[in-house]
Amino acid sequence: MTRHVLEQVTDFGDFTRGKELKDFLKQFNSKNSTRSCLANIRISPDGRHIHIIQRAPRTGLMTHDRYQRAHLAQWQEHQDLVLTRNVSIVDLLYFNQHHSEDEALLLGIIFENGKAEIWKFAERKRGWSLLQTVELCNSPRAKIVSVCISQNFIIWCEERPPSESLSVSSVDRRHFSYCICKRTFDVDERGISLGGVKTALHNNPHYSVTSTGDIVYLLPIIEQDSCTTVNKVFLSWSPQTDVYKVHSASNGTLLIRNTAANKQLDFKRLVTDCIGFLSTIIPPDIYGFSPVGHGDILLLLSSGWVCMMQRDGSLRQIYKLPDNCLTTCGTQNSLNVYDEIVVLTVGRMMYLIDIKCGMELERIPLKTEGLLFVNCLETHSPQMFTDAGLYTVIQKENEAKSQPSIANLQNINLSAVLVEAVFEEACKYYQQRSLSTTQLTAEKLKKGGMFQAPITLADIIRNYLGNSKIKPTVKDSSGHEKLINCLDTELKSLIALEDIKASVVKASEKDLQSYCETLVQQELCRLLSSDIDRENLQYLNSMFQLFPTQTWQAVKAVFQLRCNGDGSLSSKAPAELWKIVLSPVQATPNYCNNQQKNTPANGALPVFELLCHSIFKFQPSWLPKFLELAQQQSSSSSTSSWNFGKETSESLPLYKRALAVIPCKIACQDLEVELLLCSQRPNAVMQALRMLIGQGQWDRVIQVAERYCRQSPLLNKEIFSTLLIEVSQHRDLDPYLDLLWALCPEDMTVTGILNIVLKNLPSTTQSLDPFQGHSEGSQLTIGLLKPLLSKVLQRETRSSQRYADILQSPTFPPPTPQRQVVELPEVNTELDIDLKEKLASGFPVSTV
Repeated sequence: MTRHVLEQVTDFGDFTRGKELKDFLKQFNSKNSTRSCLANIRISPDGRHIHIIQRAPRTGLMTHDRYQRAHLAQWQEHQDLVLTRNVSIVDLLYFNQHHSEDEALLLGIIFENGKAEIWKFAERKRGWSLLQTVELCNSPRAKIVSVCISQNFIIWCEERPPSESLSVSSVDRRHFSYCICKRTFDVDERGISLGGVKTALHNNPHYSVTSTGDIVYLLPIIEQDSCTTVNKVFLSWSPQTDVYKVHSASNGTLLIRNTAANKQLDFKRLVTDCIGFLSTIIPPDIYGFSPVGHGDILLLLSSGWVCMMQRDGSLRQIYKLPDNCLTTCGTQNSLNVYDEIVVLTVGRMMYLIDIKCGMELERIPLKTEGLLFVNCLETHSPQMFTDAGLYTVIQKENEAKSQPSIANLQNINLSAVLVEAVFEEACKYYQQRSLSTTQLTAEKLKKGGMFQAPITLADIIRNYLGNSKIKPTVKDSSGHEKLINCLDTELKSLIALEDIKASVVKASEKDLQSYCETLVQQELCRLLSSDIDRENLQYLNSMFQLFPTQTWQAVKAVFQLRCNGDGSLSSKAPAELWKIVLSPVQATPNYCNNQQKNTPANGALPVFELLCHSIFKFQPSWLPKFLELAQQQSSSSSTSSWNFGKETSESLPLYKRALAVIPCKIACQDLEVELLLCSQRPNAVMQALRMLIGQGQWDRVIQVAERYCRQSPLLNKEIFSTLLIEVSQHRDLDPYLDLLWALCPEDMTVTGILNIVLKNLPSTTQSLDPFQGHSEGSQLTIGLLKPLLSKVLQRETRSSQRYADILQSPTFPPPTPQRQVVELPEVNTELDIDLKEKLASGFPVSTV
């Protein structure tokens, strides 16, 4: 005997920000009514996107996505889908409800002020992206209260100011200030294109619009002060033929009205013919509804009956709930149809009802209230959303009714053994081929998308292709079915790849480029999501050589490279991807000592060099910024154990690896300078500074000096000494002397400065006055050095302890010592030799 039970499909762990979603639902339900939360939840037709509409006082949209490939979700940047702020969201529209897995999902966010934002979700590209923003309403004062899609029409109910509607009495002005409007739409690659606005019904009450097939139902919103007569009827309308029907929840169809095409109709005129009949009946209120399709709609009435309003106007009663059920539990309910079963939740009880005969199949108690939804990929089984996760209803053998036989036990054991045996075989197969010492497990193969067991794969694919269009009504618990469920994502990817290959063969010249980009991006994602051995590295090199343009586009998409407004480069790639890129294991590039230094001896460039080469070819200005990103990743705390930055015999610094891809250093000196400076290493910075000095870019020289002198005292001293040598030899730095003197290190002395200057003075035969200011010659003068020497001498004087007592003397200075002529001793230093020569030539030297 079988019974229906709830089985958890996911606890939101495979959704983006799943823990945040779970915490939000629990926190919300603890403070508010569950129904108020469930009423604001929307689930996409494929069950992969959960949207929570946030009402006042805080308006917005929470979005949570389930990716079919887990590694793609890690690369995506979370983005709030709502750009229109401080405006309430009315509802969401899915424009391509039956899209394929490779097709992008189009979502429309409809706002109360008539604006609509069209968003697209593409898993293999960059997740959600805004396509366009459109205006639905003509009037800026209109207020949308409900909206739906019916075939190629957008239908909505909007509230208009009384002055814009037809004349109505002052009593009914507030209750009948709504209109029903429609617009055609077409979906294309840029989003949607809208037709003109047409008002179909004037002066109607507040209606909730919902579509089923080609029919739109207008259901009244029950309000405290609403007109009781209006609540007795609801309408159905065909937007294509403009046929209206007036229905009652107790008597079915009351009136049918055909109108001319594009002719506006007034609600009061429509119901005038049946107003007398309405005064004699008291129909039940509508507590819940659900579209069935083909023009039928399922209704939950306040009387406890579950009824179906068919497109021909007949009202069929299906099931009667227990007495006082809705009164006890309030109006917290959810209902839907799955194949031949009506599923209804009232409070914390789920009812399963046969739609043909109305027989109750089973009641399932619920731990918490939930929302039923239809997953277009699995329409055969009921799906339910709760604050604990997503659940599905399955059939299960009632073990309490009958004891399992030995044969059943053997079958169960064999099924479990079959599943585990296949994965264990795959573990052994990959362990033999792997160079890593990490032990593979079956769980890693299931979660990592690595399963490719060769012995069983062919048979699995054959059965999968043969049964892909057959949806079993009951979940099979056999080992083969479990194996198929585990490999469903991989098999779909394989089939999609084969479809693309077949499309490439038949593709035109125009479509071939698009297919090629898709294939290259898929291959790059696949290779970078696993360990790269020598064989895969060789394959990756060939892909970059054969498809340079496509691989460059794939690199930008996979790493999500974005050039910000301030000129910096950003990437949202996860740390695991950078680990593959920067790993020195697959590098070991024993670079040849020939002219082509960027070519390794084994003929295959490492991944980092491949990326740098592609960036240099298509966007050279990004190369220094990419180097900075790579260095940030290699030095971050999460990757500190990678040891990428150490210069060992097995790996080179990243800036040297980036420099190796530049073919001609002479033609790319500016780029080489930028790479050297980005490295932040003292030797590289000095090398870049000397290159700038050689090019005579003195503005850039001073900028680099000011920037890097602050990094360390040693680098400051080396930069200052290098520039002081240049000052000693020529006059090109004279306009920058004030800036240069400000960079003088604290430990620099007058003697040290004079030593550097005298050692590097150019040889000259001209006799110049050393005390003059600027001269037209190229020789350094004392006048140029005077500010620097004065600054250093004052600093030495302040720091000298010998002058402490003198500076603290109260009134009288100490007596001046008697001057004595002292014979100069024989000197061996170059400074003393120069001073002796100057004295011999008549140059006065003070002893003070």
